[in-house]
Amino acid sequence: MSEREDLLKSLSETIADYRLGEISKPTPDHVATWVHQFDETVQLPILKEIDYVLRQTYLPKSTVEKFLSGLAVQKKLTEEDPRSFWRSVELLDIQGAGDSQSDMLKMFGDALGSKVGLSLDDCSGSSGTFVYLDDGIYTGNRILGDLRSWIESDAPEEATVHIVVIALHRGGQYYARTKLNEASKAVGKNITISWWRCVELEDRRTYTYSADVLRPTEIPDDPDVQEYVESLSYPPNRRTPGNLGENKFFSSEVGRHVLEQEFLKAGVRIRSMCPYLNVFQRPLGNSVLETLGFGSLLVTFRNCPNNTPLALWAGEPWYPLFPRRTN
Repeated sequence: MSEREDLLKSLSETIADYRLGEISKPTPDHVATWVHQFDETVQLPILKEIDYVLRQTYLPKSTVEKFLSGLAVQKKLTEEDPRSFWRSVELLDIQGAGDSQSDMLKMFGDALGSKVGLSLDDCSGSSGTFVYLDDGIYTGNRILGDLRSWIESDAPEEATVHIVVIALHRGGQYYARTKLNEASKAVGKNITISWWRCVELEDRRTYTYSADVLRPTEIPDDPDVQEYVESLSYPPNRRTPGNLGENKFFSSEVGRHVLEQEFLKAGVRIRSMCPYLNVFQRPLGNSVLETLGFGSLLVTFRNCPNNTPLALWAGEPWYPLFPRRTN
């Protein structure tokens, strides 16, 4: 087998359970069709790096199940009495859009049953403690919208809320935490919030040097990219080269640079190709802020966030590596 064939096979195996049962199982041919859309000279470097990265950032169902099973009996959360703790809490089901919360609740119900012998219906909420469960925090806007509405309406005057996610980006956490504290004060409620996660990623602007997300060190010498950058209100926040990120998701500076450059160029091209992308769907991922894009490379078995580069998930006429389920 050639190196290219090995990489196509490896990558397809890494993402083998992506939306399993909803779409066709990823194959080496599927990966080959996707990477063929890039210039021939960079296809092999892209395959090498994205294969390496996704082995760190793709979260298969088994990883999520392991995290949820651990959560059910987590001593710091349950105070060493899981059965009493879960009987006394209320599991919030308040997500305004999408299926991620309901999907996660179903999976946690299975974990709760096998580890503690309880069902979701056994969680009565009598203690004033609530659990908000979801798959990830990216910009923080979704969790902010859900919990702010709840705080302003159904939340009691005093409550403890445990926010539990598989993955958390620190910038989104900071934003959501700040705004939720403001919302609680505005309505005169005492809401204490704690955060639990399986993976934590650095994406804050102040820590760009050690970021775990894509932050190009330079703007490619590409007319379309140059034009896009000039259209932004503020210059992009460039990363100083030499750091592989706090979580060391990348194989090398060279490999990281390849993804940042090629995904940025592809993203600008995709924006001109795909008629249904809105203004916030930036080349490197959805962002309300005028940037090159959010830049996350975290994907779960159930879906690909739109905060990842367009090159990974955008549809017709682009061929996506991760066909995305939309809300």
